[in-house]
This record gives sequence, C-alpha cells and structure tokens, in this order.
Amino acid sequence: MTKEKRKKSWDIWSCHIFCVTLPNVNIITPILTISGSDGIGSSGIQADIKTITSLGGDAMTVITCMALNDGKGMKWHRLHKDVIVDQARTIMDTMHPKAAKIGLIQNPETIKAIRDEVIGCKRIVCAPGIFSSDGSQLIDNESIHAIITHLIPESTLLMLRCNEAEKMLGKKISSDDEMEKAARELHSLGAEWVMLRGGHLVESRLTALLYGEGKAHFFTSYNIEGWKRHGVGSALAAAITTRLGMGDDVPTAINNAHKYVHSRVVYAVSDAKQSLRATDIYNEMMSLVAAHYQKEHSVAFYADKLNITTRYLSKVTDNTVGKSPKQVISDYIINEAKMLLDNSRLTIQEISDKLGFSSQTIFSKFFKEQEKLTPTEYRR
Repeated sequence: MTKEKRKKSWDIWSCHIFCVTLPNVNIITPILTISGSDGIGSSGIQADIKTITSLGGDAMTVITCMALNDGKGMKWHRLHKDVIVDQARTIMDTMHPKAAKIGLIQNPETIKAIRDEVIGCKRIVCAPGIFSSDGSQLIDNESIHAIITHLIPESTLLMLRCNEAEKMLGKKISSDDEMEKAARELHSLGAEWVMLRGGHLVESRLTALLYGEGKAHFFTSYNIEGWKRHGVGSALAAAITTRLGMGDDVPTAINNAHKYVHSRVVYAVSDAKQSLRATDIYNEMMSLVAAHYQKEHSVAFYADKLNITTRYLSKVTDNTVGKSPKQVISDYIINEAKMLLDNSRLTIQEISDKLGFSSQTIFSKFFKEQEKLTPTEYRR
C-alpha cells in the first residue's frame, strides 16, 4: 500500500472512529433571569440560579442592581442602564434563551430598553417585585408605569402579589370577585395570562388566581407561613419560567412549578442548627411526596426511595419538624384534599380516586381522623 493510500485509509478510519465514539451531549435548556443580586441567596439572581438548575435548566443571568445590607437596613445599588442592556444583548444574541423571567428593574428607561432586547423571546414571565416581602416599595411609580407600558404587553405570564396589583391598578382587592376583576383588568393590558398571589381573603388561608383564555382558576393554600417566606414568590416565578422553557403550556408549567416549590421551598427546612444531612433527607422526602402522593401513602415506600430504614426516616422527621413520617404524608394529602374540595367540582368519589384511596369510605375515614369532619361536612 502506498504512502498516499495509507494516509487516505487512516483518514477514513479515524473519521469513522470519531463519528462512532462521539458521546451524545444533552443540550440543557437555557433560561434567562433578569433581576437584582441578593448576596445572602434567599431571593434574586442567586436564588433563581438554584431553582433553574434544580429543575434541569441552564441559568443565564442579567444583574440589574445589588442589595447591600450594612446591618442598619437594606440599600440598593443600581447598575447603569447600558451595563444592564449589554448583559441582556450578549445573552440574547449568543445563547437564545427559551424563556425569560423579568424581575426587579428600578429604572423606567432601563425597563423600556430591556423590553427591546428580550422581545424576541417567545416565553416571558414578568414578576416585577414592586414590594419586598416586608411590604417596602422597591420601585417608583414611573417604573410601575413603564412596566405597564412596555413589559406587560409582551408577557406570556404576569405574576403579581395582590398588594402589587392594588398599587398598579389603584384599587383595593378584598374579595374573590375583586381579585378576578383585577386579573381581568391586568389581562386587558396585554398579558396572555395573569397570576395573582397572596390574597388573604379567608381566615387561615392564602388564595391565588390564574386567569387566561377567558377562564379564572382559584388555588388555596393552608400553609400561610410557608408561602409567605422570603423568596418563595421569586422561586415560583423562576420555576414557572424554567418549565415554560422546557415546553410546558402555562397551566402545566404552574402546576409543575407549584409542586416543586411546595416540596422544596414552602415545606423545606433551613434551620442551621439541624444537620444538613437530616434537612436534605427531609426536603428530598417532600419532593418524593409531591411526586407520588396520588398513588403512594406508605412510609415504607418513601423510606425505600430514600434508601434508608423507616425507623431512621422517623428520626429525621421527628428531629426536623416534630412529626412522624406518616403524619407528614397525611398533612400533605389533607392539604391537597382541602384544595380540591374548596376549588373543584369533583365529587367526593372522584377526589378519593385522585388522591389514591381504594374507596370513598377509606378516604372519608382518613379525612375525618385528620379534620374531625367528613369531606361532605367540610364542603358544606
């Protein structure tokens, strides 16, 4: 074989080897978050990165401002408009994110400029963060007007707390009916879907409303303290954005994001005095309960999934939340049952089936043991 033929043969063989052995590379979905930087990581860009990554997305960030806490209070350092716009332009031109969350932007000119940069993104979640969790107003009225003018018309989903909707619309929201009217009005500003959160309209419950395609759907949560935790709203918005980028429609994205936040944030434990291992096990258990509660109610199932004994799982939940694993699972199922009884037209039998009970009788017995009422009595 001549030198030229040997070279040609080697080229073909090496190309063949390269083509055969090249590993499959899964392309991670790029998700953009535009917001402020919170150094402690409980909200803002840092928290969004955690949420997006946990759900399997590739987090891209644009920092708009930095929160500085000197022990005397929170101070904000705003980045110049050109710096913010350059960040967004670079990411949009090079990474082409599948979805974008727009959070805290504290300047009306920057809001308009950001709109011009991200308008090419098909799925935009606008969660502007007008108020902090302690009720402090974070952006001025001119910026609120800029959000109404430039961001809402481009939004796939607009997410606001009720107090933010009140500020934006200049009217009080004190009933479910007023909540729905507010959502309709916000929808008329151009958003495809509107989600209002934090309606404390009934004692010991928090209400959320999703409005779109001419329909309104209410959600109720009994874990008020959990949903009022600092950073929960931001985590929910980031989770919804990630799921939208992965192809969910809006209602499905919200459902999937809610399950994630419910198990990993609302019911999560972050007490630094407890061991990280026990906390991780508890949080992972809640993720499993959120995924399997409709079919699996046994402690043994979850212990097996966690690769630990039921006895050790009991120790973990007792040390973490002061409850047995059985009660933790029961609490989750009861909250879901109440939500369905309050907000759906499903029959008791249909709810029983949906929650994984073998019969309506067993479901009713379980419900009465937990609530001292039958499902029928509770619904009246």
